[in-house]
Amino acid sequence: MSDDLVPAARTAIEQCLAVGDGESVGIITDEDREPIGEALYAAATAATDDVTLLRYPPGDQHGAEPPAPVAAAMAESDVFLAPTTKSLSHTRARGAACEAGARGATLPGITEDVFVTGLDAEYAAIDDACDAVLSAVEDAGEVRVTSPAGTDVAFGIGDREWLADTGSVHAPGDFSNLPAGEVFVAPETATGTVVVDGTMMPHGRLDGDRRVTFECEAGRVTSIDDDAIGDDIEAAAASVGDAAYNVAELGIGTNVGVEELVGSVLLDEKAAGTVHVAIGDNAGIGGDTEAPIHLDGILREPTVYADDEAIELPAA
Repeated sequence: MSDDLVPAARTAIEQCLAVGDGESVGIITDEDREPIGEALYAAATAATDDVTLLRYPPGDQHGAEPPAPVAAAMAESDVFLAPTTKSLSHTRARGAACEAGARGATLPGITEDVFVTGLDAEYAAIDDACDAVLSAVEDAGEVRVTSPAGTDVAFGIGDREWLADTGSVHAPGDFSNLPAGEVFVAPETATGTVVVDGTMMPHGRLDGDRRVTFECEAGRVTSIDDDAIGDDIEAAAASVGDAAYNVAELGIGTNVGVEELVGSVLLDEKAAGTVHVAIGDNAGIGGDTEAPIHLDGILREPTVYADDEAIELPAA
């Protein structure tokens, strides 16, 4: 285990999760993220004696359910952390664990560099940025997003609740992505054009003039101009049908410590002043669509309108 990982692991255990003496902690990792899992394990053992490290092979797809023993361990722990190659954030296992009273954080696709960089943050400032964005959008019936790259899409929010990912996971049932910093919602509808010019699964950062464009109507993706992403969605649709084409999430980055996109969706979707739109599952964030896929695309330099009024976005 690299010594470089130690401060970030301590931040996660001591600040973000606030692990206390006597609490049970489950660290869920896989073969490709084991050094991060081991760093979190070491930090957790300094806070409590009841720590378990579980390792399993990387999943096939973001949002795919983990093995049953992993799901059970998450639900039976007071605290869980999941540095994994494929995301567990939008799985039934993660949702069931939080419903059972566990608090936890997932770190999907985390790398050692992102772990060190993303957890070197002032979480009070992230909290403040989340509060400011929430106050600007939480009462809006419609949110429209435009961008210089060509995005122009309107989201009907309906009665869906905006949520904040501040990185403070201190109460039973609390959940966060780490690194943290976003305000997000599972919209009821979405209509228009989304042009991703930042970072997009599975490609990473889109440099130069590279773009991914998808059209939306009535909350469904109707076309996408990228074969690799289209193939991933079609594969998910083979088991769940149209649910795989669901416009799942609208998110606004609030991590004021992230100054540039690095190619990791986990970190880049948190970058202050960006917007991300996701396709697929949103049952774990207030929506009603279950799918074995959740693909995020990050937009650079967006303008966000809450009921036709442009809002101020946080800046790094």
